[in-house]
Amino acid sequence: MKITQITTNYSENKFMEITNGIEETEVGNMNVINLYPDVMYQRIRGFGGAFTESAGYTLSKLSEEKQKEIAEAYFGESGIGYTLGRTHINSCDFSLGNYAYVEDPADTKLETFTRERDQLYIVPFIRLAQEVSRDKIEFLASPWSPPAFMKTNGEMNHGGKLKEEYKTLWAEYICRYIKDCQEDGIPVTMITVQNEPEATQEWDSCRFSAKEEMEFVRDYLGPIMEEQGLKDIKIYIWDHNKEIMYERAKDILNDEKAAKYIAGVGFHWYTGDHFEAVSLVREQYIDKELLFTEGCVEYSRFMDSNDVYKAEMYAHDILGNLNAGMNGYMDWNLVLDEKGGPNHVNNLCAAPIMCDCVNGTYEKRLSYYYVGHFSKYIRVGARRIATTRYTDQIEVTAFLNPDGEKVVVLLNKQNSDIPVVLREYGKGTELVVKAHSIVTLCIE
Repeated sequence: MKITQITTNYSENKFMEITNGIEETEVGNMNVINLYPDVMYQRIRGFGGAFTESAGYTLSKLSEEKQKEIAEAYFGESGIGYTLGRTHINSCDFSLGNYAYVEDPADTKLETFTRERDQLYIVPFIRLAQEVSRDKIEFLASPWSPPAFMKTNGEMNHGGKLKEEYKTLWAEYICRYIKDCQEDGIPVTMITVQNEPEATQEWDSCRFSAKEEMEFVRDYLGPIMEEQGLKDIKIYIWDHNKEIMYERAKDILNDEKAAKYIAGVGFHWYTGDHFEAVSLVREQYIDKELLFTEGCVEYSRFMDSNDVYKAEMYAHDILGNLNAGMNGYMDWNLVLDEKGGPNHVNNLCAAPIMCDCVNGTYEKRLSYYYVGHFSKYIRVGARRIATTRYTDQIEVTAFLNPDGEKVVVLLNKQNSDIPVVLREYGKGTELVVKAHSIVTLCIE
């Protein structure tokens, strides 16, 4: 067994520093983290981030050389291995303003449907990512709001609901979007029914109760997608925070007719860990995929937090979700400007790569490297394997890649170093995981 160690330690200015050629030896029984590769769990769909209009607009402000460097940093051979992308159907808060692909209430046949707005900033960013990607990128599309004329409140912002008389047209609209993207060379293979359906936001939003979401999938979206030859496109429900993820899944998936159209459940992190909720859905609905579809460090709550805190938020949540049964992970905006936007309602946040559009530069934040400890080394198709650990002071997850390589990620959020004996049936290696650092071990 040969072991490669990758270490990120901010205090020592180490960013994914690689140590090759570590050999296994007989190891003892103290300070042990055990690996059991014969016990396997969920399969990994991939890792990625969101191509929002704001991200594309921000990228466009940099030179072509720097644009390509950023695409390479996420999707290229030398990057952190992203294979998934999320984008929005119509506008979202990280757009330059509200927009829809159809604005005319009289257009009941979608004859005026156009994605011209997406072509300005979103599509060029996607094209660049596709050019440099070592793997095919799959896309998840989510609506924040139907067009204003389809909603009870007559606007895209401030919640409201989808009018009964527009349910068929809205389902057809989503199908039109998928087909239009596919014709454009953008493989949208996954959709969510509604971003954050329990939230009335100042920005683009639309409310669905569990019953309303279930009925929309069962009676409109699922059948219409099937009729239009899109039955292979995966539909995910919820797409909101974890604290009531199990309740929502239960209320929708217990309807057999709706469940047959649903591939899985999407979730966000904004109300805390709730890893047990992810586990509950995994245990009760073993055939459904669980996708983390959005998370970011919000400036409204964490503006003053340092880079280490932000990075550890990412790693802790990814680890906890993986160990609870998550299949795939998608961060929020791939890039943002120096203010944490643009955002048309000033709902600003951080991204793993931040751009200074004034000076034409960008910075990879510590969170970029922390996410990379998972996304770069845990391959599409990997299976999570069992582990045990001697202390809760260190967090651990482990995977078996399709080629047989084992990958172990260790996170130390403590103020002191932690010794670890990595052990697989008596053999392994000893290491020290430094305070506030993350380590990935690749074992051939």
